[in-house]
Amino acid sequence: MAGHSKWANIKHKKERSDAKRGKIFTKIGRELYVAVRQGGPDPEGNSKLKDVIAKAKAANMPNDTIARSIKKASGAASGENYDEMIYEGYGPSGVAVIVESMTDNKNRTAADIRHIFDKFGGNLGTSGCVSYMFDRKGIIIIEKKDGLDEDTVMMAALEAGADDVVTEEEYFEILTTVSDFSHVREELENTGYEFLEAQLQMVPQTMVKLDEKHSSTMEKLIDLLEDNDDVQNIYHNWETA
Repeated sequence: MAGHSKWANIKHKKERSDAKRGKIFTKIGRELYVAVRQGGPDPEGNSKLKDVIAKAKAANMPNDTIARSIKKASGAASGENYDEMIYEGYGPSGVAVIVESMTDNKNRTAADIRHIFDKFGGNLGTSGCVSYMFDRKGIIIIEKKDGLDEDTVMMAALEAGADDVVTEEEYFEILTTVSDFSHVREELENTGYEFLEAQLQMVPQTMVKLDEKHSSTMEKLIDLLEDNDDVQNIYHNWETA
């Protein structure tokens, strides 16, 4: 799932990914599996699992599917094993791209990711080559609905510990530090807010606008990355003109 600093871009990718809901659920299921294996099946004692559950709910993953994934992981033998890998590189016109993956075969995944970058005129770089252009933040997206007042949402978010609240035409974007994300999300959730998105993301410090031709190429690169079963999240600083 692609990540950007503007929900307008996230929403664009999310809408087109709805047809691939099963693949999205499979990827989140893998995150649930890894979180359980690392910290146990009780979300109250496993903050990472609690965050992934929130992400799953924001993606409209059914509760029984979430429960089955947790049960499977908690009762699994040591058969499945995933490594969390991060790849960095450049897309068309030097767009910075970060790819987060979970893989049971690092050589296969690295070769696949490199091939996708090469196919669309990009190149895979070394660790750290673009990550310095991003800040890791908690991002919570709340859809604007009747009865949701801007001042009320902003006050609730800031009182919960959020760093900032950005009001857009169709949504509120709440930003937090990594350390405060879980607390802010839980406070808002307990207050009754529902989220379109709730997860830690790599937020670009500056954006790059591409012309129509290069935008089309960048879009194809992202689509192919998202189709890869090992890819969990994609972050970039491409802005739709």
